[in-house]
Amino acid sequence: MNKTCTTNDGCSCTANHAIACSVTSCAHHCKNENYCGLNSIRVGTHETNPAMDQCTDCQSFKKF
Repeated sequence: MNKTCTTNDGCSCTANHAIACSVTSCAHHCKNENYCGLNSIRVGTHETNPAMDQCTDCQSFKKF
C-alpha cells in the first residue's frame, strides 16, 4: 500500500513501490522509505556498448 511522504527536496510524494531506490542524495528519493517518488524513471547508459550494470544510469536523477 502506498503512503504519502516527503521527497528530499521537500515535495509531497507517494513512494512508488515499483521503483526501489537507495540513492538518498537524489531529490526524488522518498525520505523515510527506499523508494522513488516519481511515477516512472528513465534508464540510460554512458557507454557505447554497455556490458555491466555499472554502465547504466538513472537519467531521472536530480541532485538533492
